[in-house]
Order: sequence, then C-alpha cells, then structure tokens
Amino acid sequence: MATVSDLSKGNFIRYNGEVVKVEELQHRTPGNLRAFYQVKMRNIRSGKIVENRFRPGESVDLLRVETKEYQYLYEEGDSLVCMDNETFEQIYLDKALLGDSFKYLKEAVTLVIAFENGTDPIIAEPPPHVVLNVTYTEPGLSGDTATRTLKPATVETGAEVRVPLFINTGDNVKINTANGEYLERVK
Repeated sequence: MATVSDLSKGNFIRYNGEVVKVEELQHRTPGNLRAFYQVKMRNIRSGKIVENRFRPGESVDLLRVETKEYQYLYEEGDSLVCMDNETFEQIYLDKALLGDSFKYLKEAVTLVIAFENGTDPIIAEPPPHVVLNVTYTEPGLSGDTATRTLKPATVETGAEVRVPLFINTGDNVKINTANGEYLERVK
C-alpha cells in the first residue's frame, strides 16, 4: 500500500473497486484548515471523471502497470487478436478498451497495451493517427480548396469520416484516431 503523497499524474490506482488513472493531483492548504490532496481520476472502463479529496498519509492501492507494444493482427468476435512484437505471443484484447478509435484501425498497426500484474490488459492506446484509403466519396471538383466545407467519405475500415471537397475515391488520408477527424491528404 502506498500513501496519497506517493501518487503522481499518470499513476493507476484502485478506487472503490475500479481501476482509475490519475489525471490531476493538487496539494492544497487552504487558510487555517488542514491540508488535503485534490485528485481528479478517470475510470478506465467507463471513461468517467471522478474527483476526491484525500487526507495526507491516507493509503491508496497503487497498481503496478507495465506497457508493451503489440501488433493488431485481426478481429475475432468482440476481441482483437494482437501479437507481442518480441516474443510473438498472441493475446485477445477486448474492443471496449479502445473505444471509438477501433473503427479507424487496420491490420498490422501497433498498439500500446498496459497490463495490471503482467496478465490483465487494462488500457490500450492506438497510434495518434493512421493513414487510410478512401473507398467511396462523392467526386470532388477542381478548385474546391477555398472553403473548409466537408463531405462524408467511407474509408477502408468501413468507418465514415468527414473530408474536404477535393478528396476523391482512392486518395489516402491521415485520420486522427482519438476523434476521427481528417488531418491531411497523403501522397
């Protein structure tokens, strides 16, 4: 068991039976009151933000988390089959750990997966952006670059993204995996 003063931003702890990640940590000493730690935490499963005040010296269940790079091989039901790049060991990763960013992932992309106690995956991070091929969109017109008007386009993973008017079917585009926004056209 660790105390709340041992925490720092990015640590994982078990709070009310749930695994949470410390987003913000502030030590406060208001006027003539006793000092306390104001901690903002994000629930790993639901993504909800939780805030709590801890007394100095209060014990917390600090989790030992190890991260490793895995290559996404293929989808199987509600899981993704991923392979360790060093040992070639395969694991099944729940799609829910990736959230909406799963829609923009294609095979052979590298994921960073965090494990609790070396066996249970608790969080998975996709790359910040991916390059995808546009499989269908309405034809663009030359000279449609002056405005920031967007149109729908379907990419090779089946996801629909909003792209500028000058993007055509067959173009490669860079997509932000966090929110699905178009970043740029790739040659």
